[in-house]
Amino acid sequence: MNDKDYDRLSNQVKYIWRTRDMLKAFGVGLLLGLVFAFPNYAHAFDENGDRFCLAQNIYFEAGNQPFAGKLAVANVTLNRVADLQFPETVCEVVYQTKEYKMSWTGEMIPKRGMCQFSWYCDGKSDEPKDSVTWIESIRIADIALQSSNFDVTSGALWYHADYIHPYWADHLTKVITIENHIFYK
Repeated sequence: MNDKDYDRLSNQVKYIWRTRDMLKAFGVGLLLGLVFAFPNYAHAFDENGDRFCLAQNIYFEAGNQPFAGKLAVANVTLNRVADLQFPETVCEVVYQTKEYKMSWTGEMIPKRGMCQFSWYCDGKSDEPKDSVTWIESIRIADIALQSSNFDVTSGALWYHADYIHPYWADHLTKVITIENHIFYK
């Protein structure tokens, strides 16, 4: 390697490091901007996963609903956590399933139609795609987790879309309808 090649390589490495540092600074600046823009909703981490699991359930169950519909899904999830019929944590409630099966890759996955919340065992990706709806779901999860005494469903434990009629609906008390979801106690 001659001096000319060495200088060219050195300049390329310096450029890469400068670009990396600029991108890091941009990322940190963006993150700080979000933290200061939403001070009531920004948390450094989610120690027990409740926030993430609840936001995921809101996103997939009520992503197309207005604020009240999203909050109602969060309320049902939290009402189940407080009820002895259901698991004790948000994540356990959200991922509750009756049966698992082996996938073609060898991993255990929830069997279709055996989950408490249909999105979890529909065979589709559980990664949020719409970032605006995902951020709104996180914010609503925070609101629901921080103010558990505000329940738009009056203690509902079940709901379904109005275009289906599950066998259990006739045995419960209808509480409220929000958009196309009907809530029961």
